[in-house]
Amino acid sequence: MRALVTGGAGFIGSTLVDRLLAEGHSVDVIDDLSSGSLANLAEARAGRDHELTVHQVDIRDGVVVDLIARRQPEVVFHLAAQADVRVSVARPAFDAEVNVLGSLNVMEGARQAGARKIVFASSGGTIYGEPAAADLPVRESHPQQPLSPYGVAKRVVTDYLHVYRELHALEFTSLAMANIYGPRQDPHGEAGVVAIFAGLLLEGRACTIFGDGNQTRDFVYVDDAVDAFVRAADRGSGLLCNIGTGVETSVNELYAAMAAAAGVTTPATYAPARPGELARSALDPARAAMHLGWEPWTSLEDGVTEVLRWFGS
Repeated sequence: MRALVTGGAGFIGSTLVDRLLAEGHSVDVIDDLSSGSLANLAEARAGRDHELTVHQVDIRDGVVVDLIARRQPEVVFHLAAQADVRVSVARPAFDAEVNVLGSLNVMEGARQAGARKIVFASSGGTIYGEPAAADLPVRESHPQQPLSPYGVAKRVVTDYLHVYRELHALEFTSLAMANIYGPRQDPHGEAGVVAIFAGLLLEGRACTIFGDGNQTRDFVYVDDAVDAFVRAADRGSGLLCNIGTGVETSVNELYAAMAAAAGVTTPATYAPARPGELARSALDPARAAMHLGWEPWTSLEDGVTEVLRWFGS
């Protein structure tokens, strides 16, 4: 298969590239390197048996359309994004330029290339807004009422994908991702709590928990998430699928697991809660199990141990 990965130098994207190359696929990467890094692709680029081409291009640039059309991928994995909720609130037009207009460039390129499918990285933590506790873990049938421009953009892109499917027979699967963590994760930004804790624990510094630490998230190890992308290349067409564990893990529980794995007995420090933070979050993965044959297999304990090993190496 000839695959193209936008955002392929990022944390999740580069892990997906590694998986695709290991399975013998040829891969093009499009990344402007604003948040991704060529270091994430160092091993992939060094492999003489790998067919990998990296293009440093911003998806907002119209040349992306011609580039994708020229490379003629069979499947486009679209992960490139402005991924910071706070940036989307401060700069909503910029967020829309990257996440909506940039995605339209990717769709147009895929259409002109004759690609059969786009697999899109959506956001399970934002498109559903703030569901009631009784609705957790959230199913895909839950009303989509995002509370940030970032969440709106992710919802809108899936709407456009539906339109491209109807107008141009371009298949898609949207994956509503939970909180993905693992090696290569950037410790900066609101989604990087595992990476932030890992760095501080290994440095012997105190970790700060905002609020009382009872807020919950649904943590999915990156290899498990990448497996969902690979499966979606051939399954789940026309669907939005949650990629989560369905299990709520509090920040207090996360810290306890990571401190134990790091051999640290010092308790975390606490600071005032950050405004706008979701109180609870978890995604029901039943549809992904049914239509993708996917389920998470990495326990939180095993996952954070691997993160600490990677950050410490």
